[in-house]
Amino acid sequence: MRWWSVANFVSNAGTWMQLTVQNLLVLQITGSAAATGLSMSVQAAPALLMSVLGGAAVDRWPRKLTAAVSQALLAVIAFTTATLVALDRLDMTSLMVLAAVTGMIATVDNPACALLGNDLVPAEDVPSAIGVGALVFNAGRLAGAALAGVTVGFLGTAAAYFANGFSFLFVTAVIPFLRPAAGAVRHVVGKGGKGEKGEKGERPQSAMTVREGIAFFARRPRLLALAGVTGISAVFGRNYGLTLAVLVTGPLAGGAGAFGTVSTVLAVGGILGAVLGARLRRPSVRLVGALAATGALLQVVAGMSPSLAVLLALVLPMAVVESVSDTAGTAVLQTDPPAHLRGRVLGVWGSIGTVWSLGGPPALGLLMELAGPRGALITGGLIIATSIAAGHLLHTRRTQAPVVLRPEALETAA
Repeated sequence: MRWWSVANFVSNAGTWMQLTVQNLLVLQITGSAAATGLSMSVQAAPALLMSVLGGAAVDRWPRKLTAAVSQALLAVIAFTTATLVALDRLDMTSLMVLAAVTGMIATVDNPACALLGNDLVPAEDVPSAIGVGALVFNAGRLAGAALAGVTVGFLGTAAAYFANGFSFLFVTAVIPFLRPAAGAVRHVVGKGGKGEKGEKGERPQSAMTVREGIAFFARRPRLLALAGVTGISAVFGRNYGLTLAVLVTGPLAGGAGAFGTVSTVLAVGGILGAVLGARLRRPSVRLVGALAATGALLQVVAGMSPSLAVLLALVLPMAVVESVSDTAGTAVLQTDPPAHLRGRVLGVWGSIGTVWSLGGPPALGLLMELAGPRGALITGGLIIATSIAAGHLLHTRRTQAPVVLRPEALETAA
């Protein structure tokens, strides 16, 4: 698990180096902020339709092999982009094609790598392993964004893509040496690749369909509740890179440096939240909802901030609560389904999450146009908190509703 965490830190740092440089590169090629957003959407869009297929592939194929191959393919894409940039042959069409291919590979790579990490610890330690993964992700994001500027300044834009390619190769080289922990719930492909042995024994590969994963998700109330809480939070909150940027540079009269400070505090809060999330032993949907509602109320107060200092004091706990909530939700998502279904459930989640990521920012932008940045933060926070509270009350009434037995039923019981 330590080796896997180191490999993921290196990979995340490389990925954030490339993402940081890619946005600047698109601006350099086109001079259009809209084109920058389009390139990000093109990379995310394949997950909308293909995540369920990628999750099914992860359930069908050996997990280590799947993760290793997908990481190697991502390295090829990064090296190809780096070569085109170095030769000054990269145009917008090539960049969009490479971004789309990256998105398609990621539909397999993301669930494979997520579930592979769970195989390395005993079942009772999976929530902690997910928390460690969140910590590694946030640390890699900070390191990658910082290294991007240094790398481009000294070695040029292509160097960031080359660095990302080597980070993928490092992960590929580590995977063959990983060994499952004693007591781990493991994914094992049966003889000849024709079956799988999970928590409930061997299953024929023909039974491992996409439909089975969708049906399990649709019949699981706690997963539907998790999707509802996460979805409404993603649409009306959490897009702090958008809402807080407008708040800081608008009503609070700050500049780019002030928003940079806010972004740094958000990143630090994310790391602190991941540390706390790693201590969770039995995360639940109720905990996710409580944390999301708390974050929404903090968002409401942040929308009323009279100064940058007050906003900074609120941003840290907002980021901590969001990070712990994300860690708890991910733990529920990856441990609730039986072992043979986890890849497909993550695939379904990937498709749903893509809807939020593509639709959330435009909806929030429209809300800011109508209500301003303060109004968007306050209104969004109230919508989140009210919706979660209403869902909790509805669930409580359903579970506490008395059962009335008819007289004939009583006689039968007697």
